[in-house]
Amino acid sequence: MVQLPQINNQELPKTEVGSYFVANYPPFSVWSSEHVPAAAAALDGAPRTDVPLGLYLHIPFCRKRCKFCYFRVYTDKNAGEVDVYIDALAREVALYADRSALNGRQFEFVYFGGGTPSFLSSQQLTRLIDRIREHWTWEAAREVTFECEPGTLKRSKLETIKEIGVTRLSLGVEHFDDEILEANGRAHKSPEILRAYDWAREVAFPQINIDLIAGMVGETDDKWKRTIEQALAMEPDSVTIYQMEMPHNTVVSREAKAAGQAVPVADWATKRGWVDYAFRQFEAVGYQVSSGYTLIKPEQHNGFVYRDSLWHGADLIGTGVASFGHFAGVHMQNVDGWQDYIDACRAGKLPLNRALPIAPKQALIRELVLQFKTGRLDAGYFRGKFGVEIRREFADAFDSLGAERLVDVDGDSARLTRKGLLQVDALLPRFFERTFQNIRYT
Repeated sequence: MVQLPQINNQELPKTEVGSYFVANYPPFSVWSSEHVPAAAAALDGAPRTDVPLGLYLHIPFCRKRCKFCYFRVYTDKNAGEVDVYIDALAREVALYADRSALNGRQFEFVYFGGGTPSFLSSQQLTRLIDRIREHWTWEAAREVTFECEPGTLKRSKLETIKEIGVTRLSLGVEHFDDEILEANGRAHKSPEILRAYDWAREVAFPQINIDLIAGMVGETDDKWKRTIEQALAMEPDSVTIYQMEMPHNTVVSREAKAAGQAVPVADWATKRGWVDYAFRQFEAVGYQVSSGYTLIKPEQHNGFVYRDSLWHGADLIGTGVASFGHFAGVHMQNVDGWQDYIDACRAGKLPLNRALPIAPKQALIRELVLQFKTGRLDAGYFRGKFGVEIRREFADAFDSLGAERLVDVDGDSARLTRKGLLQVDALLPRFFERTFQNIRYT
């Protein structure tokens, strides 16, 4: 048995049901329908030229539902229903072209997420893009990202994906062990991963990322070591490694609660040990850690435009069922029901369901916690943008992290130690306003 290092963690010894990953601030649970008019007002304001604009397109279809998935996805839609959704999505994107705050603006970054964007056929994808291009273009976009499930790919489809302007392909590998893929409900197997990756290299995307998950059901030290060896052999431009969590609405969580048992997932110390091992193996061959979840090959990587723009306050138009956006200081989310979404788009109405206008301090905290995921903060950035000395404003949080040797502070620079980086999401609520520190996140 290969023994991999483990990271001590007294706060979260077990993986319990609930959300752990911090994706936004304030927590989603305080967003509400009463604030939807604020979202509409933001979209009807003066054109904004001081921040980048991004587009997120949610493609909610999958061949199978993974047992750890908590996103709005559908596995039972036929080709006709997929066409209905594509039509609604194109209508929604077009509706934003009429909002005054977007006049004259084009997208600096675009992200196709899911679900499984590569579930669409080449013809469906081309039809969607042609409809969008009646109102928008992303010819000047610095980055267009497209998520793929290996088993949905053909070389011809990858050629179509590149033809629509995709610059960064993200391949949802998750693991290379077929038993683990099967136990966790993944639709693909390892031969499909290798075949799809080879095709993607032949088509020559500028950037190829692979996703992995540490701590999937059935994970062992040996299986994780072999997965990292395989990932290293592929030499991707970047690697994203998540630690398995179990939100309430996953299959695994529901089955565990019904049986009165703990979720069958490794504890946090073990998962952090596995990620630390992966980081060290990639670093040994020249990769650099870019966040608590990502490594990059510096000579083959031009940065993460989507991530870094959002984490520095960019506007994002979120389209598709249940998708999230942020515009001019207002969070917003679409309706999460299929028919509600289709009906709203057909009626020429933005399908917004809930929103939240945020105060300046909340905007500061949002950027602080998201940027801290990179493992470092520059106090000068926050001083210049918000006029706030974060070391003084959040002295208690920084002091507690320092006392636990989770962060090193030197002048304007605050850097998480490796121990801190591996558990960054568990640390971020220390910076939340007191009202939001112990409430339901989603």
